[in-house]
Amino acid sequence: MNIQQIPLLTLITIAACTLVSLAEEPAPEKGFDKKLSLQGLTFHVKCPNQGSLNKLTITPAGLEGENNAIVIEVDGSVTDAEVGDLDANGFPEIYVYVSLDGSGSYGSLVAYAANQKKSLTEIFLPDLGEDKANSKGYMGHDQFAVGEGSLLRRFPLYKLGDSNAKPTGKTRQLQYKLMAGEAGWLLKIDKVIEY
Repeated sequence: MNIQQIPLLTLITIAACTLVSLAEEPAPEKGFDKKLSLQGLTFHVKCPNQGSLNKLTITPAGLEGENNAIVIEVDGSVTDAEVGDLDANGFPEIYVYVSLDGSGSYGSLVAYAANQKKSLTEIFLPDLGEDKANSKGYMGHDQFAVGEGSLLRRFPLYKLGDSNAKPTGKTRQLQYKLMAGEAGWLLKIDKVIEY
């Protein structure tokens, strides 16, 4: 039997069933899921990235103490995560980069340091808005990276009258060093470069 011998109603039914089965296929997930390892520790970072508020889960493995997952709510979506040892003490840190939804794509950081591989302590990144000199011309679009023993944060600079979509200034890069603070770890600006 060839296609010309199949009744038209049967062909329509086959086509309709095919369309229904295609519609029922689940949409690909847009969530973030990444495993990172350094110096005997592994961090599994997961975030659904659905909507403006998301549940970020960081699950460590290899700590001498408990390896309980850290679950926090973040404002925005996770764009990437990296491990590093910025203070070169032999114990890694996990850095998770978050970007707000919307035209500004303002960046934020969630980070933890492994304390002698026994537990995790939060790393604090000071609010850029409180730094009058380095926030001048800032309107979001942050990019973070671990490199050269520092946390690098770069963003375009906006001049007066620039729209959020078209910055006309240079790019500013802030390089942070990891320092021990009174109640945990702190990222402190070590160098500022504009190009």
